[in-house]
Amino acid sequence: MRFQFVFSEVWIGLRRNLTMTVALVVVVAISLSLLGTGLLFVKQVDNTRSYWQSRVQLSVYLCTPSDVAANCQRNGGVTPSEVAAIKSELLATHDTLSIQYVTADAAYKQFRQEFANNEPIVRYTAKNQIPPSFEIRLKNTQADAAQVTEVMDGAPGVSQVVNDASILDQFYRLLDGARNAVVVIAIFLLVAAILLVANTIRLSAFNRRRETSIMRLVGASNFYVQLPFLVEGMIAGLFGWLVATGLLIGVKSVLLSSLQSIFPYGVSLSTADLVEVIIVAMITGLLICGSTSFLTLRRYLRV
Repeated sequence: MRFQFVFSEVWIGLRRNLTMTVALVVVVAISLSLLGTGLLFVKQVDNTRSYWQSRVQLSVYLCTPSDVAANCQRNGGVTPSEVAAIKSELLATHDTLSIQYVTADAAYKQFRQEFANNEPIVRYTAKNQIPPSFEIRLKNTQADAAQVTEVMDGAPGVSQVVNDASILDQFYRLLDGARNAVVVIAIFLLVAAILLVANTIRLSAFNRRRETSIMRLVGASNFYVQLPFLVEGMIAGLFGWLVATGLLIGVKSVLLSSLQSIFPYGVSLSTADLVEVIIVAMITGLLICGSTSFLTLRRYLRV
């Protein structure tokens, strides 16, 4: 097989249909980048859920002398006897996996560690603004969280009860909605890319119908006749993937990093996650362009 001839035919096809080739590269790049963005969101949500599954599910924040909650203003800061009573109530009434009392000093230290990358928040948050708390893990959060909240809400020494799971559920729904929207748009664009690949290959085959006729006359095989067109489509897909790779790197570096500044809890995506998504995008792009080219050629280059 004369590879020089094949590559020369590929170059001729790309040059003759330059406008459609560029359009194909752009559509494939946008489609793959949106598909990859959706996959990155999936990994982000999964990593966040995995991180928080072993963390606190319910937090009972206790009163401090400067707390503005009505219950705290009425009764003042929490006392040691109230702390003991709250813990006894939690142990006696509810089916818990663990109950941990976090002092105000420990809570402030943890706060400084978690928001170490957000200096203004750390700087302007006074130590007495971080209350002590009970961090609780329940065996059945959905069934017992409401009961704990009802018992603890308004109890002496309690400022507020926060269900971390309900807050995270809202965050998950936001990410899931963004992911689904991105994936739906990507699917529509992938369909557009398939149609554009088919039209590009068909136009290229039509423009070179004289060359292919001569190749048939001299006894060239089906594969040899079709190969330049297949390579042409896959090269366009490869260039689209390269552009999409750059866009995906930007999405991880800018969009998801910004998300981390809003939700800074150690659930950032790794380089391995990004590489995995890029590989999936490459395989998808090559499969779409290669299979579409092959099926189009079966119809328009019958030998």
